[in-house]
Amino acid sequence: MNRVLSLVMLGCLIILLSLSGCEGNTGMSTSLSQPSTAKQTAPSATDIDRAPLVFGIIYPTVNPTYEIITENLKTASVDHAVKLIVQAPDEANLEQQIRIMEMMIKQGVDGIAIDPVDSAALVEVIDKAVAKDIPVICFESDAPASKRLAFIGADNVQTGITIGRSVSNLLDGKGMVIVESGMPHMLGLSQRLEGLKQYLSSHTSIDMLEVRNNDGTEEDATQQLEAMISAHPHFSALINLDPVSSSSSILVWKAKGLKQYNIALGSTPTVQESLINGQITRIISQNEQHWGESIMNTLLAITDGQKVPPFINTGITEIGE
Repeated sequence: MNRVLSLVMLGCLIILLSLSGCEGNTGMSTSLSQPSTAKQTAPSATDIDRAPLVFGIIYPTVNPTYEIITENLKTASVDHAVKLIVQAPDEANLEQQIRIMEMMIKQGVDGIAIDPVDSAALVEVIDKAVAKDIPVICFESDAPASKRLAFIGADNVQTGITIGRSVSNLLDGKGMVIVESGMPHMLGLSQRLEGLKQYLSSHTSIDMLEVRNNDGTEEDATQQLEAMISAHPHFSALINLDPVSSSSSILVWKAKGLKQYNIALGSTPTVQESLINGQITRIISQNEQHWGESIMNTLLAITDGQKVPPFINTGITEIGE
């Protein structure tokens, strides 16, 4: 009996020791996977995942040139916590641009870059955004009467002068030209036309037969071009002052087999290919392929509290000389 009791007591002791060992292991495991709150400290500023900045980009219309800018923007944003909201009316439309601006103001974006279709008409909504602490910058076409903080692009008057000089070199300072442009209320386009007229009247004997404006669509631009070509069959060169006109002229040159000089504004893959194929004679580029990077860097600098220059000049490049 005493022997049985001893065996029972020995068994209980072994069980107690076994339980004690498991309890210790469980405690160690818990401490590794769930540190106690006593060891936790407040994270530093660099450890906190900041919410991304939201930048709104507003184009005047849908066009391959603006697709290039968007790709450049995306590349420039890779190393930054930035979300892009890219919007463009199907056609160059003032009311739609205003609605897009109002939507972005309501969303409370951190910055807006806009290529205004009507510089004067957009002043009020640009100033409204700035009043709500949303910095606004313009690109390609400026709105200098507004409270926008910067303009990114080339000097548009100088761009017109460069086009005039290029045409004069092709025509030896004499001949007849027709001109196709975009929306007449876009300041950048009117400035390009001003510079072109200045140079042709002051330095050449070239006659400007007609100037027409499209509504920012290739269909309208094609119709305008065909009408001018029909009215002035003996023209020497076509000058395009906007990307829509440039791309439309390629189709017209192909369809009609025209041999006259064709000067394009804006460098896209299609325009570059047409330069090789002979539908385009010269390309005047405002280095649009770098605008996205400039827009990104400027908005980042502004949101960081830095002062930016009011005019960020991207320069002018002539291609096909």
